[in-house]
Amino acid sequence: MSLFSPYYSLQKKTLLKQILWKSFSVNGKEVNAPDFWSETAVKIATDKYLKNNENSILQLVERVVSAISKSAVQQKYITAKNRAAFEVELKTILLYQKAFFNSPVWFNVGLYDSYKKEGDGFCYAFDFKTGKIKKQIGSLVRPQSSACFIQSITDDLESIMSLATKEARLFKYGSGSGCNYSKLRSYHEPLSGGGKSSGLISFLEVFDKVAGSIKSGGTTRRAAKMVCLNVSHPEIEEFISWKSQEEKKALALMKAGFTSGFEGESYRTVSGQNANNSIQVTDQFMRSVQNGGELDLIFPSTGKKFKSVPAKDLFKKIAVAAHACADPGLQFYDQINKWHMCKQTAAIEASNPCSEFVFLNETACNLVSINLKKFSFPEFDLKEFQHVVQMMILCQEILVDLSGYPSAEIAEKTHHFRPLGIGFTGVGAFLMQNAMAYNSHQGRTIMSALSSLLTSEAYLQSQKISKVKKPFAGLKKNKKSAQQVLTMHSKAQKNIEWSLLPPQWLDQSKNNWDSVISGFGKYGLRNAQVSVMAPAGTIGLVMDSETTGVEPEFALIKVKQLVGGGFIKSTCLSIVPALRKLKYPEDEIKNIEEELLQKGFSARLRSEHRQIFSTAGEISPADHLKMMAAMQPFISGAISKTVNVDGKTTVEEIEKIYFEAWQLGLKSVAIYRDGSKLEQPMKAQSFTEFQCFDCG
Repeated sequence: MSLFSPYYSLQKKTLLKQILWKSFSVNGKEVNAPDFWSETAVKIATDKYLKNNENSILQLVERVVSAISKSAVQQKYITAKNRAAFEVELKTILLYQKAFFNSPVWFNVGLYDSYKKEGDGFCYAFDFKTGKIKKQIGSLVRPQSSACFIQSITDDLESIMSLATKEARLFKYGSGSGCNYSKLRSYHEPLSGGGKSSGLISFLEVFDKVAGSIKSGGTTRRAAKMVCLNVSHPEIEEFISWKSQEEKKALALMKAGFTSGFEGESYRTVSGQNANNSIQVTDQFMRSVQNGGELDLIFPSTGKKFKSVPAKDLFKKIAVAAHACADPGLQFYDQINKWHMCKQTAAIEASNPCSEFVFLNETACNLVSINLKKFSFPEFDLKEFQHVVQMMILCQEILVDLSGYPSAEIAEKTHHFRPLGIGFTGVGAFLMQNAMAYNSHQGRTIMSALSSLLTSEAYLQSQKISKVKKPFAGLKKNKKSAQQVLTMHSKAQKNIEWSLLPPQWLDQSKNNWDSVISGFGKYGLRNAQVSVMAPAGTIGLVMDSETTGVEPEFALIKVKQLVGGGFIKSTCLSIVPALRKLKYPEDEIKNIEEELLQKGFSARLRSEHRQIFSTAGEISPADHLKMMAAMQPFISGAISKTVNVDGKTTVEEIEKIYFEAWQLGLKSVAIYRDGSKLEQPMKAQSFTEFQCFDCG
């Protein structure tokens, strides 16, 4: 069975030959790129990804594509005969910004094959000759290509320091790390050798400093890190307020004259600013909040009760802290594990830095985002969409064993379970440019259906690979739970209002899920997970997706700072296509654009169309949550998304948001109240270059 079939090269004129190339000046360097790439996309790709004197986007893409295709032949996913055709298809997808790999692929993959850069240090990788995990000297010989890692920790000094070392190596090569720290004893507990533990927070401060000292991928992007803690930990109250208290210190330092900004003295001096913090809460805890019950805090070292606290009071403290500084977010433990395909191996305890990759400890996941902005509706090219999914899943699967990992355990577990993370970016732009409101039933219906098509197509490709290569090793123990989750995905289709969509969407979605489930007993799956919804911050900008991840448009007016001073204002690129879809005359479209630039709004927009142009801050929290809830039943992992709320939002309203997220069956939720951080990367009616603190 062939795992690869061409699509673009079957057309009369191959798209690659149609590309017109243009020279862009980036920091005094001339860089060639497709003429339809924006200056921002070319600049970010140049600053972040071009290596070894590369001076064109084509060189960058060819470096990565060549390494993947070479490994594809070596691992027998494709033949040497069809390698050239495989490369044409992948180059077309990448150069036309249809989809993009996560940043570590662009940081690291192909540097050894193309330029013989071995890298320093070592890694662990799958040995194709022996079939075992082997230590590899030279960190770029088997490059780190996954953005997302979940690690574990035990309550001893060796484990604590070992995790700090592994995280540092992950950050260096552009990846992010998440861990649940609940096994660390609190300062209330005694040590076996006498005395008391210095406590959870003291060790978290050590990890925070490590993350703050290392630039992700060796560039200016901040390291990405997640700190998870069970709600029953004895230091939970200190953890909840940790970040907000540190923010107060930063403010005091700014008032004393120390420099501001995330890289300034004020923030560098305080702790807790280099990670996202999340609390893992159970259904029992949420019901106790609802019913006025108590929560027992449990010593991790002994399992004995420390004390009981009113669940409602603790929930209030979470909301107060989130209101002040956006942390902590919540992860819903029972919902995450309900949809866990490998329950018999172990429970899911943590996530990656942005909460979309939720899986077993000591595993890694490489991400791909499909740029929906490159598709239109209702003239949606379903065959092209399927082809992009098939190609990217195949490439991600190849990357699993091509890659190197920071420990033998992560390398082995990732090899055995092979989790992947394909998702979308440009959701807000896709909906707006096709004249559909993000906060509408129609918008949610389309994204629900597209999520079903995405994951079912990805699992179908995974099953095809499984027929040739055999199922993932961890499936044998987890067949029952995997079958249950696939069935839940399939049954969720009944909640989609298919009458609003092209008829072939229902047929394709249903056929995909039916095929995956009917073939499961015989062929299984090659991958334990296939889809997540990542924030796609950096790669979203490189793909010109206009909006990142599954977010709505942030602002209709963009203000770009120019090198050398000054700025330029422009309307977001989705407005004109939307107005044309709505049949506005060209002269009226021009007038609307001019009014938007001058006033920030336009009275010329017809009242029935204004909802289409709602931005993140104008969309209600309930509608943010509804969009997530529409997509979540069809996603293997979770959804990284921020519920943006107005600066006047109250603590009680944040409590309501967190509670509604649980009731809607989401796996995780994070909020951002406008202006709550002393420094924030984006403000209304502005767009500046910022450090993407994300998993793309």
